[in-house]
Amino acid sequence: MTYQSPIAPGVSFYEATLGERPPYASLPGATTADVVIVGGGFTGLQAAYHLAASGKDVVLIEGARFGDGASGRNGGQLGTGQRAWVEESEADFGRDNAKAQFAVAERAKMHLLSFSATHNIDADFRPGQISAAHKPGYVKDYRDHVKIMTEEYGYEGLRFLDREQLAAALGSTRYHGGTHDAGTGHINPLKYVVGLARAASQAGARLHENTRARGIASAGGKVTVKTDAGDIVAGRALIACNAFIDGLEPVTSAHVMPIRSFIGATVPLGDDSPVIPGGESVDDSRFVVRYFRKSADGRLLFGGREAYTSDNPTDISSHIRRQIAELYPALKDVEITHSWGGSVGITLSRRPFVREVMKNVTSIGGFSGHGVMLSNYCGKLYADHVLGGSEDLEVMRNLKVGPFPGGDRFRKPLLFLALTWYSLRDRF
Repeated sequence: MTYQSPIAPGVSFYEATLGERPPYASLPGATTADVVIVGGGFTGLQAAYHLAASGKDVVLIEGARFGDGASGRNGGQLGTGQRAWVEESEADFGRDNAKAQFAVAERAKMHLLSFSATHNIDADFRPGQISAAHKPGYVKDYRDHVKIMTEEYGYEGLRFLDREQLAAALGSTRYHGGTHDAGTGHINPLKYVVGLARAASQAGARLHENTRARGIASAGGKVTVKTDAGDIVAGRALIACNAFIDGLEPVTSAHVMPIRSFIGATVPLGDDSPVIPGGESVDDSRFVVRYFRKSADGRLLFGGREAYTSDNPTDISSHIRRQIAELYPALKDVEITHSWGGSVGITLSRRPFVREVMKNVTSIGGFSGHGVMLSNYCGKLYADHVLGGSEDLEVMRNLKVGPFPGGDRFRKPLLFLALTWYSLRDRF
């Protein structure tokens, strides 16, 4: 069986305004390599670059085009730390392990920015991120979080915003308090994917788009990836399919599942717009997170709708516009020029899935909406692992990521019920 996660509808603002997007030929036929990589997003391309730059013969295949999955269609926010706050990580793993996880995430952030600079990738980086509490009862948690991050983790980029300060920073009075993070920011993710693919190709990696993996097996010290063009036989394999894993490899399929998230882009709001005057990205405290930011040309890019079934919504724009109007009533009739969706890989614990799923086959995915910097860095860490070892990859391997309940038959219905329940809690 082959994996069949749907690609959601809509041409993204990123794709429509990108300019040059070099194509890569499909796999011409059967071949061999030192390492075969399945998946051409942040993780796969980053691994391909570092392996090829170190002299390994690398073949990477992607079922669609590079960036057609979450890597090229996401909200572009880097964030700080892992998806879970350090308080939650401490409760689950202890202080030392939580600090190690935080340190890995900070190195992930620095790696993305330094890689961009080294390889002349202009991904429209803009600094700053605001996190906002949508319920008054959450404000104390945000205040306490700043204290913990500053005093116990030595992170100096975070400060607390009271309701008035937050309203001024957002141009909206809808939220009750939050934080401002000067140590992170946001990017145009598709521009980064294009630059990353270029760097990997120039390093010598053999990159192939529109080449779908039909199966993977490990035997006799070799890994075989089946494609319609022929088999790829290699010493090692990396599965970096994330949300598009279903059916390709059963262990990953049990641990990483797709949900879909949707984004709308408005017309440029103008230099005099009160919306996010500092240009930061924003996320809030809802389970179905609302995330938004302004693009380099002043558009509001707003995400906050999710879908848990394979049915495509008929009108993304109207739903996104209603959410925008809740925060910015003056924009209730704003024109949305682009609306699109994408599949996001999530895990039960919302922590990344990093595991050897069969002999010489590593699978990495399930970044659960926090993958811009972590998925990119995990690709580098996989390359480091192949080339001699990586302590940071071991930190990620040791995260508690269990399978979704229900088995093959009931896994998806149970996920739908659970996520629908939690999304209802945002409203009541």
